[in-house]
Amino acid sequence: MKKVIKLGVVGCGYWGPNLVRNFRAVNGCKMEVICDADEKRLNHMKSLFPELQTSADFDKTVNDPNLDAIAIATPVRFHFQMAKASLTAGKHTFIEKPMASSSSECDELVEIARKKNLTLMVGHTFLYSPPVRKMKEIVDNGDIGDIQYISSRRLNLGLFQKDINVAWDLAPHDLSIILYVMGENPESVSCSGSAHVNKGIEDVTVMYLEFKRKRCAFVHNSWLDPHKVREMTIIGSRRMIAYDDTAPLEKIKIYDTRVEVPPHYDSFSEFQYAYHYGDVYSPYIKQEEPLKVECQHFVDCIQSGKEPLTNGRYGRDLVRILEASSQSLKQGGAAVPYAKS
Repeated sequence: MKKVIKLGVVGCGYWGPNLVRNFRAVNGCKMEVICDADEKRLNHMKSLFPELQTSADFDKTVNDPNLDAIAIATPVRFHFQMAKASLTAGKHTFIEKPMASSSSECDELVEIARKKNLTLMVGHTFLYSPPVRKMKEIVDNGDIGDIQYISSRRLNLGLFQKDINVAWDLAPHDLSIILYVMGENPESVSCSGSAHVNKGIEDVTVMYLEFKRKRCAFVHNSWLDPHKVREMTIIGSRRMIAYDDTAPLEKIKIYDTRVEVPPHYDSFSEFQYAYHYGDVYSPYIKQEEPLKVECQHFVDCIQSGKEPLTNGRYGRDLVRILEASSQSLKQGGAAVPYAKS
């Protein structure tokens, strides 16, 4: 019989309560403690989940011998120190994205987890989303041909952050999907943006990632848009996929559309592009909460000893892209080579 994993959640501001709710519902897990420095938040969480313990003392929580695992949902600037303390205390550790403030911090966490044989997982929730997994399946099956480029837009009004720019806040969602679908890391990263509300903290950015075989991706993020937009388009040589996460049902639509270049022609007058317009269809996708799937995956990996889909190395690779985007911003949008292992 598999051991029941006793878990504590650190941070119950914006995202932490969602983790608490889902970890309470997954198999093989027993939520024990909610930890936060804000007593008002703790009191609120206690009113929602009266059976759970609450604590304002992180050190006491992370060193609790009754706990097997810690999930961290605090601002990015605290991720490294809290995750390091958790791993050092022998706890399996789940960290919300982005994993840390630098790839060197990520490397240190990965090494501690390796030495102590602990599960280290990063909360890139969209990789546990049925629509994203369906897109990955469609691409891997070759149904859209070769990927030519991916374009994504993640826009809204706020929530403004004080310690990270909009790329570090919103792009991890898009980047995690792009890396998952592409199946590889980029060769270079370019990023342009501007700060309108808080000096030195970009609230609008456009990122360009160049991959092998002339493939590329564009990521547009903003805290200054009147509409909430969550869109991604995958352009293939045979078909195209449109993904709208705000759509209530048909989140994915596949367009049997492409442009064909004539293989042979003798003169310019004979050269004509062929535009193919076929059907548009939306595949059936089972409705399932991605966060619950993600939380279950963390518990399953602890029990089985298997590597999580979004392990520490995956989280580190994504942080490297964010680091390159920050460097590119400082260099006026110049292309920065992706730092490989």
